[in-house]
Amino acid sequence: MPNEPSGGHPQTSAPASARALQLFKAWFWSAPRPHGDTIVDRRVSPLELLYDLVYAAVIAQAGTRLAGHPSVNGLFEFTLVFSLTWFAWTNGSLYLELHGRDDGRTRTYVFVQIGILTVLAVFAGDPTGVSGSAFAITYSAFLVVMTWLWYEVRRQDIREHRLEFLADTGRYVVAMAVSVIVILVSAFLPAELRFTAWTVFTVAWIVLFSILGRVRVGLGRGMTPTDSLVDRFGTFTLIVLGEVVFGVVDGLSQSQHDFQTIATGMIALVVGFGFWWLYFDVVGGRLPKGDGRALANWILSHYPITLSIAAAGAGMVSLLEHAHDATTTADTSWLLSGAVAVGLVFLIPTSRALADASSLATAFRPVWIAMAVGAVVSLVIGWAQPAPWLLGLLLVAVLGLVWAVAVRGFMLAGGWATR
Repeated sequence: MPNEPSGGHPQTSAPASARALQLFKAWFWSAPRPHGDTIVDRRVSPLELLYDLVYAAVIAQAGTRLAGHPSVNGLFEFTLVFSLTWFAWTNGSLYLELHGRDDGRTRTYVFVQIGILTVLAVFAGDPTGVSGSAFAITYSAFLVVMTWLWYEVRRQDIREHRLEFLADTGRYVVAMAVSVIVILVSAFLPAELRFTAWTVFTVAWIVLFSILGRVRVGLGRGMTPTDSLVDRFGTFTLIVLGEVVFGVVDGLSQSQHDFQTIATGMIALVVGFGFWWLYFDVVGGRLPKGDGRALANWILSHYPITLSIAAAGAGMVSLLEHAHDATTTADTSWLLSGAVAVGLVFLIPTSRALADASSLATAFRPVWIAMAVGAVVSLVIGWAQPAPWLLGLLLVAVLGLVWAVAVRGFMLAGGWATR
């Protein structure tokens, strides 16, 4: 065959190479999933789990200052740093849930975020000093990345002619851009004004999520409740529960290793277990309702729940350092009892937003009452300032009794068999 080219198959290999290059480029530069393109049966990826673990480092660093200064000022500083961290995680996680793909582009952007968050963790422990400015600058860099990602979602909506989402995505991108400016400016302000800017940021994002839950499009049409969404928030709850374990370990490491201290540490650890049992048996693994208001309430109520658990973890250090005291110090007593009270109170709106809250109303109503009563009792325990071991034991009893009410209600209503 004289017309056949000599040496191999260049006529077929060249197009194959070009095709491979084209596929590789597409894998790295695919557009984000547009609004409404929900993957109902998606599973949380290993990349997302790694992404979550970096936030554990940020929260742990932020908690070190509160652990050493369990005071009103220390709690306020921790709350602000945690708030910024939680909203960063929420933004990043919701983006992956709604618009991420299993491709090179998504992976690259996630690793960029992880790199920024690693630096952020370095500066999370001292928000009042020079580290506070560095924290704000680093956080601004994170927001720049997220602003670009959400802007690309808007561009994808335009290309796909999903015009019903443009108004809300436009406002969201503007809100992200304004957030960049606010946080960046705060880096060059005195600590008091910087905290004011961070407070405004936190309140503004709470209001924004609330508004998105009530507008015609917003969360109601832009987000479909999925098992992976529930798993994402459950995973973050596990992360802050891990902070309780870290707090107990740190407290025991810095204290006498005698029977009373170790026993107090084990009781403190069970407080964390109580949070776990309540969250994962009452709201964990259950889908929220699909309407925007319920979704917004479900998402936002996780903020104080996880904040309270993380704060409790920091309070464990002081509790164990004073394990031999006749009474728990006022700051530590109020911190731990307040954390339990806040966690119980905000589990109520979380559970009310669940899809099966109506069908299991006979089970949930006594639980809501028990949570409200348990919150009040927790505050009374904090006011009484019993010995550290007794404080922990009484808080365990409160959490255990509320859990028992929940289990009884679900079993009688037939909701426990479906868990």
